[in-house]
Amino acid sequence: MAPVGAMQNPPTATVPPATMSTPLFHLAFPVHSIAAARAFYGGLLGCPEGRSAETWVDFDFHGHQVVAHLSPDECRPAATGQVDGDAVPVRHFGTILPMAEWQALADRLRAAGTRFIIEPHVRFKGEVGEQATMFFLDPSGNALEFKSFADMRQVFAK
Repeated sequence: MAPVGAMQNPPTATVPPATMSTPLFHLAFPVHSIAAARAFYGGLLGCPEGRSAETWVDFDFHGHQVVAHLSPDECRPAATGQVDGDAVPVRHFGTILPMAEWQALADRLRAAGTRFIIEPHVRFKGEVGEQATMFFLDPSGNALEFKSFADMRQVFAK
């Protein structure tokens, strides 16, 4: 039994207990429906569910903890800014995937009829920071970006 207050990983967690060498990221965001969040993050995106209560639910988002909090009044569209000719939602989150996983996700989202804000494509082609990217919204209007780099050294390249 773990000591009181110790971090407990649910059986579906992607990070084994006591092996964290890199800190985990935590993000909480508003949703208009816990059921819709479960269907989207757990169902469509395949994120295992962690702890939950009536007004919130944790998801294992590629090894990081994201928490959907029931707060319909906080759900609103994000402002956009221009990046390489695209209107990118300023407030967004996501992850960087290996290229094969990124492509599989793009294919799965297309097959599910996902409406993209920015269609899957490669931006900054031939430039520093070349990356595959796609943007879409969850059912509560939170913007997500998934990206991939053929060369991971380009993630922070200037």
